[in-house]
Amino acid sequence: MADTAVATKSVALALADERALMRQGYQFLDEKRMLLAAEMLRGLKQHDRLTAELEPAMRAAQAALRLALQRHGLQGLDAYPPASFSPPAPAISHGLFLGVRTVAVGLAPQAGLAAEAALDASPEALACGQAYRALLAPLAQLAACVGNLERLAAEYRRTERRAQALENVLLPEIERALATIEDRLELGDQEEAVRIRLAGRRR
Repeated sequence: MADTAVATKSVALALADERALMRQGYQFLDEKRMLLAAEMLRGLKQHDRLTAELEPAMRAAQAALRLALQRHGLQGLDAYPPASFSPPAPAISHGLFLGVRTVAVGLAPQAGLAAEAALDASPEALACGQAYRALLAPLAQLAACVGNLERLAAEYRRTERRAQALENVLLPEIERALATIEDRLELGDQEEAVRIRLAGRRR
């Protein structure tokens, strides 16, 4: 901030330029807030949709687990050999939204053969494995959606703090400083006009 004790036109012009830049910065941050809020709303709708799609699959998996437990018991099901599936990891693609990193996940697991044959194979255990394998893709998508929302919300909070600092602190300070300098300049012009008038009368 310029020294308001030095009331010159050059200082006033510099402060006016600084105020214009701050106003432009505030407009940019305000627009960024709106865009981030719109993207978060879109992400929340996606989250609600993924959650709604996941709930019946979760209930189906829980029902399949109950049937498998009734057939094998907890120890028997715990000892049931796991089946392999591919791909072993999701395909992750990255993007940027106003500098915020976003993630999209693609996963379509396909069942393979069990590492070893089950001693007491059953359709209940097979159905249980299939039901929980079907949860992997929607859960991965939901996790990516939640992560995106967290990063967008953090960027929104940072942008909000900066916008409020400009609006409520920096811009009012520079407005007061500029008003003080303009008042001093106006007072100086009036004093100079009075001196000129008095000098003219003496002549």
